Amino acid sequence: MNIDRQLATIRRISSIEPIPNADAIELARVDGWQVVVKKGEYHPNDLAIYCEIDSWIPYELAPFLSKGKEPREFKGIQGERLRTIKLRGALSQGLLLPLDKDFESPVVGRCDGYFRYVEEGDSVDDFYGIIKYEKELPANLRGKAKGNFPDFIPRTDQNRIQNVWPIFKDALDTFEVSEKLDGSSITIYHKDGLVGVCSRNLDLKDEGENTFWSAAKAMLVPDKLITFNRNIALQGELIGPGIQGNPYSLGAHQIRFFDIWDIDKQEYMSSHMRLLTLAQLGYSMCEAPILGYFNLPKTLEELLVAAESPSILNPIAEREGLVYKSTSNPMRSFKVISNKWLLNEK
Repeated sequence: MNIDRQLATIRRISSIEPIPNADAIELARVDGWQVVVKKGEYHPNDLAIYCEIDSWIPYELAPFLSKGKEPREFKGIQGERLRTIKLRGALSQGLLLPLDKDFESPVVGRCDGYFRYVEEGDSVDDFYGIIKYEKELPANLRGKAKGNFPDFIPRTDQNRIQNVWPIFKDALDTFEVSEKLDGSSITIYHKDGLVGVCSRNLDLKDEGENTFWSAAKAMLVPDKLITFNRNIALQGELIGPGIQGNPYSLGAHQIRFFDIWDIDKQEYMSSHMRLLTLAQLGYSMCEAPILGYFNLPKTLEELLVAAESPSILNPIAEREGLVYKSTSNPMRSFKVISNKWLLNEK
């Protein structure tokens, strides 16, 4: 279930809970998220604009996020990034903004002198100029673009469990559970005799000092895909020196594969077929670490706790989280990011 991420959406507040020893703030729950808000500002069943963590919020929309300092800048927009924080011991993830209360249903948002009618579940990213914050890649990783990411392959971005828990909470599937690695997304594809290497957003030229192409060639992936002669895309995480601080203390770059997209069928391979195909290509030991195959626990809280643990690749590093994929339908998948990792993220 890889879909374009919606950062700011109209959502309903399910509950408001007190925070121990806090007189001015309380906790609002929105789907699987919890957000610290000013006491009395929101009530259960209210509709509000929920902005997810990693949203880049324009300064004009929420100047208080800059805490009286000059706002930062990202992609030419002055503002701030939303991160996971703790306030008076309570975890807060994201931001709630009120809808314009001068109007009755259908709810109306107001921006730059014009109005937009919105309903529960609508995205308002574009309306408010909210974009996703992404760390800038080092020069050796950026490379030169041959073009945009191919439209015949989905980008590697799983839904967060907090957004899709109602879909999965009663699932009877068995799920493959793997470690989500902290690196840079890489896709290597073969289509009708052509091989390409992509970063998260771009199809890259094979020239210069480009770590994506260098790592793929070091593992002979382009040559093996040409010999294999099937229209597929290997998707994985590029990890090692110079990438996200190299949390796994690796001496050289590695690619750890977690998905194979069948370009002709336009679907992900099942867990069994992915492992078989990687074995045929000689990459059995190049999988993202698999913890096992399990049914889902009964609560969201159990999933979040399970995500917090040392990395399999380096026990002194906190793992970023876990990825769950249904063994019966690999399109049914989600990620659980460790709150402990988020709080320590630089």
